[in-house]
Amino acid sequence: MKNILMIEDDSTIAFAVKYAVEQEGFNLDIAENLENARKIVNSKEYDLILLDVMLPDGNGYEFLKQLREHDEDTPVIFLTACDEEVNIVMGLDIGADDYITKPFRVRELISRINAILRRKGKSQDNNKKILKFKNISIHTLEARVFKNNEEIFLTSAEYKLLLILIQNKNMVLSRAQILEKLWDVTYDFINDNTLSVYIKRLREKIEDDSSKPQYILTVRGLGYKWNGSDDNENTI
Repeated sequence: MKNILMIEDDSTIAFAVKYAVEQEGFNLDIAENLENARKIVNSKEYDLILLDVMLPDGNGYEFLKQLREHDEDTPVIFLTACDEEVNIVMGLDIGADDYITKPFRVRELISRINAILRRKGKSQDNNKKILKFKNISIHTLEARVFKNNEEIFLTSAEYKLLLILIQNKNMVLSRAQILEKLWDVTYDFINDNTLSVYIKRLREKIEDDSSKPQYILTVRGLGYKWNGSDDNENTI
C-alpha cells in the first residue's frame, strides 16, 4: 500500500481527499500545519506528498525547499488556489512534481497521483534504451535527460511532456491532445495556463535558445510538435 501525506488545513478538503484516495487503495495521513508535517515526515516514509501553499504557520514553498535539502526523490504535488503563472513556476522551480489548482476534481487528482507513482516506480535495468537528438539524449528506462552530456533535471510532468512530444515526433499535437495525454484525464480538468508554463520551462531546459526553439516548435493555431529524428532510430 502506498503512503501519501497531505498537508492541508482545510479539513473538509482533506477528509474528502482521504476518503477518495483510500478507496483507490492508498493510505493517506493528514497534517493540518507545517509543524505537524515536519514531525510526521521525520517519523515515516511516504511515497508522495500533497502540499497546500498557504498554511497557518507558514507556506508550502518553504516546506518544500527544506524537504529537498535532504530528500530529492519523494514526489510532491502542490494543491493550491494560487493559479498565476508566477506561482506555478515558483512551485516547479523549487522541486514540485506537479501543481493542481483549487477547486479540483478528485478523479483528476487520483489520475495525476497514479501517473507520478507509475513513473517513479519504473524498473531500471542495465540494457538502457537511449534516444538521441543531436545534443539531447534521453535514457528512457532511467527517466534521465542529458544535454551536451550533462544531466538536466525535469519534473515528472516535464519529463512526461517531453516523452509525449518525442513519441509523436514531427506530428502536430493540439493543446487538447497534449493535456489529455499528460494527465490521463479529460483536458477540461486542467488549467490551460499550466501547459503554457510547462512548455516554456521545458524549452528553457532543452533548447539552446528558448526564444528560437529548434526542438519544441509552435505551430500557430494548431499546437506543438517535436522537430527532429532520433539519431539511433530507437523507439520508446
